[in-house]
Amino acid sequence: MLGIGPGTRVMVATRPVDFRKGPDALAALVGTEYGGDPYSGVIYVFWAKRSDRIKLVWWDGTGLCLMAKRLESGGFKWPGIQDGVMRLTAEHSAPCSRVWTGAGCMADAARSPRRLPVDGGSAS
Repeated sequence: MLGIGPGTRVMVATRPVDFRKGPDALAALVGTEYGGDPYSGVIYVFWAKRSDRIKLVWWDGTGLCLMAKRLESGGFKWPGIQDGVMRLTAEHSAPCSRVWTGAGCMADAARSPRRLPVDGGSAS
């Protein structure tokens, strides 16, 4: 769970990013592509081409933090970009705030998690 204060700024990338990037590479993108300071306390949100994944990067005062979220079904819905800016309304920011507080992403997200197969083989 993220503790987001009332004055916390959140910036959303205007283009999808390569989701193989880790926190250092995403922080570098903040500076080179968006002219921001990844060590300022602002939360930077990156999204993949597939709308079911986001990554958040921020500096918490002691280190660079990375949080990733993949939805089991559905996707994040982002507003259009006008004049190079994506403006989030309450409709768009509500799913994000549920991610930050750990309450889930969608109102109907109370589904069972996807079960991954477990190798039942024995070690010799």
